[in-house]
Amino acid sequence: MNKGKLIIISAPSGCGKSTIIGDIMDRGELDLQFSVSATNRKPRPGEIDGVSYHFLTDQQFKDLIAEGAFVEYEQVYPGRYYGTLRSEIQNRVNEGHNVILDIDVKGGVNVKKLFGSDAMSIFIAPPSIPELRNRLKGRGSDTDEEIEQRVGRAEYELTFQPEYDHVVVNDTLAEAIGRVESLMADFIGK
Repeated sequence: MNKGKLIIISAPSGCGKSTIIGDIMDRGELDLQFSVSATNRKPRPGEIDGVSYHFLTDQQFKDLIAEGAFVEYEQVYPGRYYGTLRSEIQNRVNEGHNVILDIDVKGGVNVKKLFGSDAMSIFIAPPSIPELRNRLKGRGSDTDEEIEQRVGRAEYELTFQPEYDHVVVNDTLAEAIGRVESLMADFIGK
């Protein structure tokens, strides 16, 4: 049996990463399984533990870090952790499934280094910082202070683009979805 491949998708908050991944997964034309990330943040309305994220307490997350259970993890904001559990991807890849990882930029770079040619990394970028700010405001889920924190973080995250195999600018959502899906299909050999 052939081993599956990893597809790493990273983007600053508000760049449409979850929408792009969701659309591609919903169509089901590619053999992809979604890797559920772990976080110590509280669930947002509608999010389900084990589906949206593995929601952990601060202590559970720190214990798993100490056990070496993550292939990557990052403290994205002070006290706010996100990570990918090794068990979440290793079993699926070994069973021949292609796994899509929705992870932060540093984690994406680290996982790509770890898995080499068995992984492809795609960075979703905003058309511009002002447009990103407008999109974040349009979501209506963050305060002005949180939006500025996310924009500041995005400016930093954009510096990681050269370390990714591909960069897709999400100017028009349908075009970005098409480009990402095409890159995935080429990589997994469909």
